Amino acid sequence: MAKNKILIVEDEESLLKLESILLSSKGYNVTGVMDGRAALEEVRLNRPDLVILDIMLPEMDGFEVCRQIKENPDTRHIPVVMLTAKKNSQDFARGQQVGSDAYITKPFKSSKVLDTIQELLSR
Repeated sequence: MAKNKILIVEDEESLLKLESILLSSKGYNVTGVMDGRAALEEVRLNRPDLVILDIMLPEMDGFEVCRQIKENPDTRHIPVVMLTAKKNSQDFARGQQVGSDAYITKPFKSSKVLDTIQELLSR
């Protein structure tokens, strides 16, 4: 069975490493990038099976990245999990508006992230 490819988009290096280790240890093939433009390029070139996306990113925020992924007919099927410190209801609503498939706030429980990924990949 091929390993699922997961793209993590996180500008905080320590969190990117932590998330990468967590998912790699569960058998996922993980790629990490630290800004929105790199995320869109990675999605275009390598078509991950799922994207974990921070909102507060340099150059282009996660909302815009998600919107562009979901508006592109070639990538709209890719599940996007927003993993963010932004906890207010307006941010949650905006995440839904741009097409995110799940919205998880930091600090997060590893089990919640893993369960969400498994659920989205089994659809």
